[in-house]
Amino acid sequence: MVEPSCNGIASYLKDVLARLPTQKASHIHELLPQHWQNSN
Repeated sequence: MVEPSCNGIASYLKDVLARLPTQKASHIHELLPQHWQNSN
């Protein structure tokens, strides 16, 4: 597992929290750190 930088953690949390309300339950695994890709 790759250790993210502080900016990486902030980007990850900001993106995941924005996407979480609309993310389908069957695709929630896409928001895990090892599968996450920035939506920007």
